[in-house]
Amino acid sequence: MAEVLITFKVMPKDADTEIDALIEDIKGIKTAKLNDLEKIPIGFGLVSVSPSFITNDDEGGADKIESEIRNISSVGSTEVVEITRLL
Repeated sequence: MAEVLITFKVMPKDADTEIDALIEDIKGIKTAKLNDLEKIPIGFGLVSVSPSFITNDDEGGADKIESEIRNISSVGSTEVVEITRLL
């Protein structure tokens, strides 16, 4: 079975959210293997987090990861930005 790389955009609940704590919570996700994670400045002190995960190309794989991200209390919103099949 092939693997996919799924990249998300995660927005904190508010501008006062401790980004490093949010990153540590994202690193604790067990649904898939964390590939990369970067902070992206939005403006006015607001920073989003862009994690990417590698998982099997199963139906609903992105939904499972997204659900686990949404369960983090400091997450305001999350969306899938890109899904790429790995060779």
